[in-house]
This record gives sequence, structure tokens and C-alpha cells, in this order.
Amino acid sequence: MSADPLHAARDIVIAGWELTESFIRASGPGGQNVNKVATAVQLRFDIRNSPSLPERVKRNAIRLGGSRVSKDGVIIIEANRFRTQERNRADARERLVELINQASEPPPPPRRKTRPTRGSVERRLAAKTGRGQIKKTRAKVRDE
Repeated sequence: MSADPLHAARDIVIAGWELTESFIRASGPGGQNVNKVATAVQLRFDIRNSPSLPERVKRNAIRLGGSRVSKDGVIIIEANRFRTQERNRADARERLVELINQASEPPPPPRRKTRPTRGSVERRLAAKTGRGQIKKTRAKVRDE
């Protein structure tokens, strides 16, 4: 368990008791240290039951989490890029904050319908006519 809270964008604060960390053995560089010390971190955060997140952010985070989110709505972030437990722990927390920041972004403004200008329509039709003329000159010549 981690005690210190996570601060994300738009005044979202995730309490420390909502996060569960477990340390596992990591593969990769580290020599014999890899076989002895559990340096990789599994950070678990129950998005669906979190009181810290608004409903819109929860929905977006579950969608953005993809395969990292379990059926129960728990996101599992595994960090094993670094050789030390502290750096992997910080990396997992940063990745969770990044996901929540992405999920909390406001939706884009709705698209406004526009019509093509008269000039662009005329240019398009003139180009089509020109292509038609080029293709017409490729046809076989008939004697009449």
C-alpha cells in the first residue's frame, strides 16, 4: 500500500488508500540481482469504485485502459523498465497519472457543418471536365 496521494490534472486527487502496490520479480537487465530482488511493480487502482473520479473520467479511463483494465474495473499497471524498485514505483504512478489526465480532458467541440465555396465547386467541376477531355482524346478515331 502506498500512503501518499496522487495529484492529477484538473484538481483530481487519488487517495493513497485507493492504490495497491505489489512487487514482483522482473526480467531483463540486472544480472543475478534479477533472481533475488523483486523490483517490478504492479500498481492496482479500482477505477469503477473510486470516489476520487467523476463518472465521465471513469468511463474514459476504462476505455483508454484497454487490456490493462480487468472485468471488475481494476486497472493493473506493470512497471519493470528500471533496475530499482523506487524508480519502477514512480514510473507506474506516473503512467497512472498520465492515463487519468488523458481521460479527464474535455471532449472536443462539436463539428460545425460547412458547405464548399462556389469557387472550390467550380474548380472541381473544371478539373473533372478537363480529365474527361483528356480521356476522350484517347478513344479510337472513327471515320464517318
